[in-house]
Amino acid sequence: MNNNSVNHKHAQDARYMALAGACTFGEALTLASARLREALLARHRTPTEATSAEDEQAQENDWGETPDLDAQVLLAHVARVARFATLAYPERLLSPEQAASYAELVKRRAAREPIAYLIGHQEFMGLDFLVDHRVLIPRPETELLAEATLNEVRSRLDVGKAGAKPPVVADIGTGSGALALALAALEPRLPRVYATDISADALALARENAERLGVAQRVVFLQGDLLAPLPERVDVLLANLPYVSPRDATALPPDVGRYEPALALYGADDGLGHLRRLFAQAPSHVNADASLYLEFGYDQRAAVEALAKATFPDARLRVVADYAGWDRFIEIAL
Repeated sequence: MNNNSVNHKHAQDARYMALAGACTFGEALTLASARLREALLARHRTPTEATSAEDEQAQENDWGETPDLDAQVLLAHVARVARFATLAYPERLLSPEQAASYAELVKRRAAREPIAYLIGHQEFMGLDFLVDHRVLIPRPETELLAEATLNEVRSRLDVGKAGAKPPVVADIGTGSGALALALAALEPRLPRVYATDISADALALARENAERLGVAQRVVFLQGDLLAPLPERVDVLLANLPYVSPRDATALPPDVGRYEPALALYGADDGLGHLRRLFAQAPSHVNADASLYLEFGYDQRAAVEALAKATFPDARLRVVADYAGWDRFIEIAL
């Protein structure tokens, strides 16, 4: 480590020590925002100033952070107040323990650890989910998949004849449980949702979320590979499976690539291996009039449509774009 690096590290340490000694909301926010802005600006250094290839990649991948907002969210979490209170009451006191905890969280955020992991929560479909390093963080874009599936479930419930069975619904690769639990919580007429995942750790967290949301009795968690654990054919199937190609790992934002679980990020082979296996399993696990909702990567539309047509030649296909205009998921109506 050269002298410049040593001096920079000492300066950073001094800033965190000052933050750990902050006495009020206003002082803590000022120091934290400055440190997070500094960390963000450091990633915009020119390539000739970068200290490593990793720094250069981080610079290329920077995707519009919000240091001031991050500082407020973290302070609200530590102080157990609403975010507006961190700005409205700058004179409010912080305990030494709160200041020390805040400094540690700001340090981790400056290293690009996701906010959701730092505070342990993420909102999805208006519901609060616990998240940690065992699971992928639910994305706002995936709410489109949830909304489309929820509409399909409600449509089937609405037109069901007297005495008819409600639709059998399954979420494949449930992770935190966001999709399955949102369906159960937002459609109380649905008596059961299957939620599968190969990860026992992910299922443990999903069960905890189910208990917190009051839907544990209506969600059946099954450990295993894709559709294999399902005990019956399903009418509505949704999945947000890993679809990032391993060769694209270095192109991911550091927040994602460094911290989110590889098991939930990377699809087999070219990224579509999991979806190919799902399509291979699907004909023996879905009913004749089933609907499938499958998320995929921004550049995978043609391949996914080809898989869908080859597996279900007579199905009606619809691809839906996300808020940014990227193709996000496919709807397959048999």
